[in-house]
Amino acid sequence: MPSEGLALRSVQIGGDSLAGVPPELPFVLDNLYGPTEATIAASCGRLEPGGAVHIGRPLRGMRVRVLDAWLRPVPVGSPGEVFLAGPGVALGYLGRPGLTAGRFPPDPWAGDGSRMYRTGDRARWRADGCLEYLGRTDAQVKVRGHRIEPGEIEAVLAARPGVAEAAVALRTPPGGEPQLCAYLCLRAGADVDTVRKDTERALPGWMHPAAYTVLPELPLTANGKVDRAALPAPEFRAAAAYRAPSGPVEELVAEVWREVLGLGRVGAEDNFFRIGGHSLLATRVLSRLTDLSGCRLPLRTVFDHPVLADLARELEDAVVAAATGQP
Repeated sequence: MPSEGLALRSVQIGGDSLAGVPPELPFVLDNLYGPTEATIAASCGRLEPGGAVHIGRPLRGMRVRVLDAWLRPVPVGSPGEVFLAGPGVALGYLGRPGLTAGRFPPDPWAGDGSRMYRTGDRARWRADGCLEYLGRTDAQVKVRGHRIEPGEIEAVLAARPGVAEAAVALRTPPGGEPQLCAYLCLRAGADVDTVRKDTERALPGWMHPAAYTVLPELPLTANGKVDRAALPAPEFRAAAAYRAPSGPVEELVAEVWREVLGLGRVGAEDNFFRIGGHSLLATRVLSRLTDLSGCRLPLRTVFDHPVLADLARELEDAVVAAATGQP
């Protein structure tokens, strides 16, 4: 603790990614980035209270490059892998030439035969010249044919005003398929539905979390990192208050949703895409409804009417139209 009469004025933090910045800071907070192979810091950024997390700009003498899979610089705003170059970069791993060759490729921009270090970290340049850390390349997951970096989604979530901390993990509901799931620690007065809507506006559909779970705090490992294995099983449910399906058609649709999504209960006001559904599962739902009702609906029906009660009305109207010979 500071001695009497002294005050903490500056804090530098490094070694792990920050989930967010408190809205009030009694000191200046600098975020340092750099692996041991860069001995040891490569960039630094001053964080604003309540602002977005970033890892700043290269330190003097260091060169930070964000490259694609062909080692080409990516445009501002596009994600890529971080490579470090400059006098602080190590020469390699002692007695491990194979590993050194893979992690320390030649620096094509140096012109002096020096090497750069391949960090395995993902980031993107912001318009203001700062780097935004997006997580590890080896943390990528594959969901319905898309390779996704959970850190990118976490960065978008953490940038929401009401989010204090955020984590994203891949979870599989019973009998279902792997889904992206968000875990949030919210600030006072924040609303998870608002966070969900803001996040979905900022991300393409294939990166939308299927479930949002609010926790008082994220579980941590002994060394202070997010313990993803300890994150609880998500509840694949919409935020709407539960109303039991009523009538034979709503009950039929609910039965099919439970079967396809692997859920124990679905409500009449549930949104298919907010309780674990996606386009591939939508085709299975419509195929099953066709088998049970004898009436075929176009795939777009699920997207236009994702709420169970609305989809049931569409199915009922289609059945009546077919029975009466209407077009």
